[in-house]
Amino acid sequence: MIDRRGFLIGAATLAVAVGAPTVAAAATTRPLALVYRGPASVPGCPESVAALLQSSPSRFRTAYVGPGERLEISPAVLATATVYAQPGGPSLSTAWQAMRPYADTLRSWIAGGGKYLGFCVGGYLAGATPGLNLLPGDTWRYISASDASVTTAAPSRITVNWRGVPQALYFQDGPVFQLNPGSGAAVLATYRGGQVAALTTRYGNGRVGVTGPHVEADASWFTDDGLDPTGAVHPDLGHDLIESTVNGL
Repeated sequence: MIDRRGFLIGAATLAVAVGAPTVAAAATTRPLALVYRGPASVPGCPESVAALLQSSPSRFRTAYVGPGERLEISPAVLATATVYAQPGGPSLSTAWQAMRPYADTLRSWIAGGGKYLGFCVGGYLAGATPGLNLLPGDTWRYISASDASVTTAAPSRITVNWRGVPQALYFQDGPVFQLNPGSGAAVLATYRGGQVAALTTRYGNGRVGVTGPHVEADASWFTDDGLDPTGAVHPDLGHDLIESTVNGL
């Protein structure tokens, strides 16, 4: 992904500099979402997830967590947040190597009532082989399906049925979510062959929401990769994933 952190950090700094005290006070009452940034992500993905959370109906405050950030993934830090978001990243094996030390901490927090959001690799990491084992099932690569509409690991446009409506989205080697019979998960989107592309589900007293396609992608993701963004930028679908996970819709 193209590194978009310069723009986003600059915008955030400007907002703090010009914000009135009443705005700052109001911000502290908004729920907090922690967004992972580190070796299990790639530049641009955490920032896009943070922007999606900030623009959602819940109007999250966001902070980055990870080995190189001011905040670490720890029980104390997680206890301050409503949501933990795992953005897109490198290969599953590389991402799992980076996240494995935090697995027990994250599972305990989610089981106690926390909300996990996983985007692409973050969705893979919600699975079990390998992963955090947060799903009533597991994950596998959509591009390996015999009827896959996208068969390359390169950035692509993909059309999924989101709540029964065809929607074009940005896609790069995202997961299928294979659910156990009677799982009780709420399926938000399916691929062309009916495989699950996005869902929400319970985990203990918490909830998990995951997506294979990049619902957080803005137009620059497409143009940077030589793709047409027309009709394929859908923050509303990202907001649906967020609100459905947080509120159990």
